[in-house]
Amino acid sequence: MATILIIDDDASVCDTLSTIMGQMGHNAEYVSTLKAGLNKVSSGAFDVVYLDVRMPDGNGLEILPRIREIPFPPEVIIMTGAADPDGAELAMKSGAWDYIEKPSSLKGMTLPLIRALQYREEKKARKSSVALKRGDIIGNGPEMKSCFDLLAQAANSEANVLITGETGTGKELFAKAIHQNSSRSNKSFVVVDCAALPETLIESSLFGFEKGAFTGADKPQVGLIKQADGGTLFLDEVGELTPPLQKAFLRVLQEHQFRPIGSKHEIKSNFRLLAATNRDLEQLSKKNQFRKDLLFRLRSLAIELPILRQRIEDIKELVIHYTARICENYGKETKGFSPDFFDTLYAYDWPGNVRELVNTLEGAIVEAQNEPTLFPKHLPLHIRIKLARASVTKGKKTDSEENPKKESSRCVMLPKYRDFRERTLFKAERNYFKELMALTKGNINEACQISGLGRTRLYTLIKKYEVSRFGWSSSDN
Repeated sequence: MATILIIDDDASVCDTLSTIMGQMGHNAEYVSTLKAGLNKVSSGAFDVVYLDVRMPDGNGLEILPRIREIPFPPEVIIMTGAADPDGAELAMKSGAWDYIEKPSSLKGMTLPLIRALQYREEKKARKSSVALKRGDIIGNGPEMKSCFDLLAQAANSEANVLITGETGTGKELFAKAIHQNSSRSNKSFVVVDCAALPETLIESSLFGFEKGAFTGADKPQVGLIKQADGGTLFLDEVGELTPPLQKAFLRVLQEHQFRPIGSKHEIKSNFRLLAATNRDLEQLSKKNQFRKDLLFRLRSLAIELPILRQRIEDIKELVIHYTARICENYGKETKGFSPDFFDTLYAYDWPGNVRELVNTLEGAIVEAQNEPTLFPKHLPLHIRIKLARASVTKGKKTDSEENPKKESSRCVMLPKYRDFRERTLFKAERNYFKELMALTKGNINEACQISGLGRTRLYTLIKKYEVSRFGWSSSDN
């Protein structure tokens, strides 16, 4: 017997569904607002949630991420009377079990429930108490928890995995963690940097060669693919592979065998493939710059890593971890932190993600020398200038526009820094998305390319800031 929550403002739908659930032997409750639904779900007492999209107090899709933050969250079945392909995509990317249109047949409404409960029971049965070996992956926010779930799935399978994300988000760390938690952990983890290998040496490096295969080949060399035999082959920056190598790799993935340069015979390699890229391979394939058949092979399982700006709650843990490591490497006592040091780090947008944060901390520790506490003054000048300029610009605009008669006054009441930062960032980001959607005239693919955001994140943000597909917001009215 399962416990089910129905979040819908249509009383007839709630009555019908709860009756059906009762006849199936389950307990069903229903509420008519998102706020009441979140309060109920946060108890952790429900196995499945039926969630309507259009609710009196908001869009049901917007609370999906918050439901996913609950420990062992319920499976969510989205219901809507106005089906939308973009909404369906957002629901799936946000972790929904299914997306069904109202009205639907009895089978259409109940079959997703049967399948979700079966999956849930099997998930409970296989839930392991063994902790993941994370290596240097730091963070426990909701964005990272979703990635850890996928990491565990990848580690327990032999599927090819494509890891995507901006530069500095930790793609190689995730690849190593998948290997270290897999059955191949005692074998080689071989990294191929597809962007760094000279084009003339790529084939020989990957496939190896026989003695005398070309000038200078005075002895045979085992290629990287063979070195990964029994272990894991990691293709970093796979989007940089040339078209000929894309074709060659497709065959290697299909057959797991290849011919070293100069050899008359093919050899086999039993490797597990992981790949990573900061490029949009889907868009590249549409432009015929990346083979679709290779993309399908690489992406048996996909993990998209969040940018640091999306996981601000992890910054403090990252700072403490890497500061201790850097201080140890430099032979220094570990540093303390002033409260405004973290406030400054929270306010910066970190375009270089975790990698930039680590490099920034190293520079701050070098700047501080033997001083026991890190202050904002120890941070790189470009970060302090950027934040100072933003603060002064916003402050001047507010002072001159809202209090023109008090421009000469030195006694100005300022809000708390955190309140100021949040209000400033909210306005700036809302204006950014208004301009982005106006510029692209509602073209989501083009907006994703310009902003560097994935579709799911873009939809979430334009809804958060109440920006339409064409650039206006409710605040304009």
